[in-house]
Amino acid sequence: MKDIKEELKEFQKFKSNYTFIQQEIEEINGKQFCEGEPLLDEDGNEIGDCEKWINVGYKYKGPYAKVLSNLFPYEFKFRGKTLKSIESFFQGIKFKDIDMQNFVFNYSVLDSNHIKVCSDYDWKETGILYWQGIKVNRFSKEYDNLVDELYISAIQNPLYRNILKITTRDILHIMGGATKEETVFSRYEFELQLNCLKDFLKNM
Repeated sequence: MKDIKEELKEFQKFKSNYTFIQQEIEEINGKQFCEGEPLLDEDGNEIGDCEKWINVGYKYKGPYAKVLSNLFPYEFKFRGKTLKSIESFFQGIKFKDIDMQNFVFNYSVLDSNHIKVCSDYDWKETGILYWQGIKVNRFSKEYDNLVDELYISAIQNPLYRNILKITTRDILHIMGGATKEETVFSRYEFELQLNCLKDFLKNM
């Protein structure tokens, strides 16, 4: 496997030339559709997998939807820290205190998604997140680069790397927040990142 720094450089070059068109969600007779396929089944449950796309969600119906989620427990190393999931990073950076942040990195699955309520700091008021005590502006290129490095580190886990590599359908994340102001990783950013990663891995 390649050196992380080398692979990150190759990925960012690939991403800079990558064309991504986000799939539109249509509402027909009160029901949501994407590429003509319904997003909910007859019982009102979210559909994770269909022939045209994968709608990522840890609790959605379909195995691909679950294993492509940031909540799935893929353990990997990032800047010397062991993270139990990608989501543990996105929740950890909401904590200013380094010890608390490191503690959050040990959580995965739904626990990491809910643990944010334990923080007494609201990043939305300032737009500032923290990596090991260092301020990172949510709306900066520095933040985007940090996230790119996160995902390149994550794909060093062979299972996560392989699921992205063998995925052929468009990856959606309908539950994701719409704007950078309301979430540390928006629907658009998630879909761009995973679709770009899977195509990058296929071109290697």
